[in-house]
Amino acid sequence: MRNLFDSFNEQKIMIVGDVMLDIYTKGKVERISPEAPVPIVSVTESFSRLGGAANVAQNLKSLGANPILCSVIGNDEKSNELLRLMQEQGMSTAGIVRSDERITTRKERIMSNNAQMLRVDTEDTIDLTKNEHFSLLKKINEMLEKENVGGIILQDYNKGVLTEDLIKEIINIAKERNIAVGVDPKKKNFLTYKDVTFFKPNLKELREGIGMNSKEDSIEDITKAADSLQKILNCRYIMTTLSERGVIIKDYVTGDCHHLPAHLRKIADVSGAGDTVLSVAMLCLVCQQDARAIAALSNLAGGLVCEELGVVPINKERLLEESKKII
Repeated sequence: MRNLFDSFNEQKIMIVGDVMLDIYTKGKVERISPEAPVPIVSVTESFSRLGGAANVAQNLKSLGANPILCSVIGNDEKSNELLRLMQEQGMSTAGIVRSDERITTRKERIMSNNAQMLRVDTEDTIDLTKNEHFSLLKKINEMLEKENVGGIILQDYNKGVLTEDLIKEIINIAKERNIAVGVDPKKKNFLTYKDVTFFKPNLKELREGIGMNSKEDSIEDITKAADSLQKILNCRYIMTTLSERGVIIKDYVTGDCHHLPAHLRKIADVSGAGDTVLSVAMLCLVCQQDARAIAALSNLAGGLVCEELGVVPINKERLLEESKKII
């Protein structure tokens, strides 16, 4: 297992998708407002973390890999904060396009007593303009020419960066360069990701994506739904995350199929768990691990970050020690 974790250090992974700033405002609640029946939060602390595709990048960084993040953000005050956080973590900002035509996505969570009371989103969800599209595509090609990229992650949060045209262009570029592509999809472009290597929907996304009946939720039903999806997408792996029921993965080249139950954890916050799962899965994939190993390690990592409050990257040493016990 140590050899696998050491091999993570050699990998360069490109991430393309929606980046965001996660802002946490923490405080105490001791009374109700006289203006409306809502609690008054007396703020004691406020801080920001990288979110969305940027959280995928910081998970890869924490695992020892070299993330190459490519996205479009605003040319505003919050974009400066986002770039500063990236630089503090030793991540390159060379793949980031700043645009005057959109704002930097931010999600502010109001917290009290270790619980989320409210979330305030400030964002644009329109597709990239033509200028933004070509600027980002140029960055992607520049990074691929300069770096020996072993895998590309497309992290879709439906904020407009991953348009249908851009998705198709990136997949074609990856095919030409023989680079594996992993996807965390959303409903809007769900069936656009044809010919990718690794596709990771959650059960809700799978249901919505192919019109699956909500009553069809047995492991057999879910596997059949994934089989139907694979006929459309022609991807090698589909790994469906099932929350407290674990994950199902199938390798459509070898036929290997596995259902791995979730590990019992004290769940504090599920925010960012999907980012962690895909980060670990993609590293395992580019390091030539089989379907079961990919699912086992990424499933474990997703559970570990759920024990932490807020969006946090996986701790590599803790993941290694936990993996020795169960994998």
